[in-house]
Amino acid sequence: MWYGNFRKRTLNLHLKDERIQLEEFLTKLNLSLDNTIEYTIAFFDRENIVATGSLGGRILKCIAVDDQYQNMGLSTAVVSDLIQNAYSKGRTHLFIYTKPKNKNIFADLGFYLIAEVPSEVVLMENRPFGIKNYLKEINKGKKDSLLKNQDRESTGAVIVNCNPLTLGHQHLIEYAAAKCQTLHVFVLEEDKSSFPAVIRHRLVKEGVQHLDNVIVHQGRDYIISEATFPSYFIKESQKIVETHVKLDLEIFIKYIAPSLGIQKRFVGDEPYCKVTSAYNTVMQKILPDHGIGIEVVPRLEYGGQPISASRVRELIREGRLAEVEKLVPKPTYQFLLSNEAEGIIQQIHADIND
Repeated sequence: MWYGNFRKRTLNLHLKDERIQLEEFLTKLNLSLDNTIEYTIAFFDRENIVATGSLGGRILKCIAVDDQYQNMGLSTAVVSDLIQNAYSKGRTHLFIYTKPKNKNIFADLGFYLIAEVPSEVVLMENRPFGIKNYLKEINKGKKDSLLKNQDRESTGAVIVNCNPLTLGHQHLIEYAAAKCQTLHVFVLEEDKSSFPAVIRHRLVKEGVQHLDNVIVHQGRDYIISEATFPSYFIKESQKIVETHVKLDLEIFIKYIAPSLGIQKRFVGDEPYCKVTSAYNTVMQKILPDHGIGIEVVPRLEYGGQPISASRVRELIREGRLAEVEKLVPKPTYQFLLSNEAEGIIQQIHADIND
């Protein structure tokens, strides 16, 4: 297919030659090829790529136009093609990663700025009120009854994945709740875990229902999601991780914390996951500069080892469910014994890389 004088073609990145050609083009423009790409379009002048863009989930990424081919409508052509492909898959709420210098181009194409890491990256979405609607959603969860415990710090936050909820997570939330008048717990929405988001959210709500000053939220697209922090899930290089940490924290600082009056975040220490550890480190540098405290809470241990969700999944994989009971709250264990959990347990058994 042709676009003016340029040939448009879908690239097959499983083909070595096409992948290398794309990587070389992106490198020339100081970009790298993302690992979570499912569709890539490229425009050619003869045999040379002059413009490209990719789709991964609901994220438009790796969008680039050769400097010599600017102002020829290629950015519009790339984004239009990616949007059409996303819509054909039923994905209508879309996000774009791009360099800050390109944000005006994509604003003209109907995207709205969410957050920016200067000189590194901007995140935009195609809904003018996307983030505002999320803030309305989480504010609906406020309870008048939480205006007690005046001797405690006003409002805190905990962000968890809980794959699944363990006694370690419960301990962190209980500790933070004891320090706060109101504690907001955000459960990551991204379905890249063994336990689906809807199950993780439900188990957290059940596991903390004895705490009357805790509100449990779904993280949606704006808290450690594939949109705000893809390297949390794909474990990329340290520099990329740090850039994504800054972007995710920018959204928290700019929107979520002021909307809920959050004054402190509580995190568990992280002896295992390098990405989460890096997140905690950067957070300790950035949040205090914006008036938000941070406290790293030591992990709850059992048998001399920190309790972790990865250890729970390992025991499930090994068929040692009786030992799992010692590491998880009652709602989690009851779920694991239910018919509803059979498919998840089978998947954990099959996933040797989890």
